[in-house]
Amino acid sequence: MDLSLLLFWLKKLIAAFALPPLLPLLPIALGLALLGRFPRLGRIMAWGGVALGLLLVLPASVGWMVAQVEDPTPLPPTAAVNADAIVILGAGRREYAPEFGGETVNRLALERLRYGARLARTTGLPVLVSGGGSASETPEAVLMKAVLEEDFGITVRWTEGRSRDTRENARYSSAILNATGMRRILLVTHAAHMSRAQAEFEAAGLAVQPAPTGWLGDYDERAHDVFLLGGLPSQNSAYAGWFAVHEALGRLAYRLSR
Repeated sequence: MDLSLLLFWLKKLIAAFALPPLLPLLPIALGLALLGRFPRLGRIMAWGGVALGLLLVLPASVGWMVAQVEDPTPLPPTAAVNADAIVILGAGRREYAPEFGGETVNRLALERLRYGARLARTTGLPVLVSGGGSASETPEAVLMKAVLEEDFGITVRWTEGRSRDTRENARYSSAILNATGMRRILLVTHAAHMSRAQAEFEAAGLAVQPAPTGWLGDYDERAHDVFLLGGLPSQNSAYAGWFAVHEALGRLAYRLSR
């Protein structure tokens, strides 16, 4: 049995219970189950779960959570001068995509690829895509390469298809780049994921210039975005809350495992 694969799926299982929507549902369910024998404790837990669920979807609270994990600074125009390559991290796949002949990348990965393609076009730097999958799956990097080359007209020089998480993205990508003598990269990932990704790539020996994309918050002082200033919960605020909690837990897990 592959211990690393077992630990990977165990991590996925724990994450499912530690993230919305299950996260607030667990205390609600447990509280309701305790009402008969421990009514006071049961009510506290159930209403606590309701309160937690609201905090995870209300735009005001979600906006604060997002601000704690996102890198608000876009790539400076002159930052690419000293870079050797562009590294674009995968974010998942869409398995049922008959219009594309089978499967393709999901919308998160597509956001990263779109920005990475723009950087490649404007800088002329070579591109590495990073993302793996299970033994029975097409590596995500192969799907990413197809999107860049077929849809954006960008040639991919390196395809890293072994990694299953951010730490492995960094480990295997650095091995490829170090073999070519390249150490300075523009790292493309979501703004909320950038801090953790940058730390892992720097720990792997690369000099990283963050190139974030896909912000969930609005950091323009002139903006009056209902997402940050208040308003009713929506599918957008619920998704942003999930992403913020996911990233906060990812950072904690990586700190504990060092």
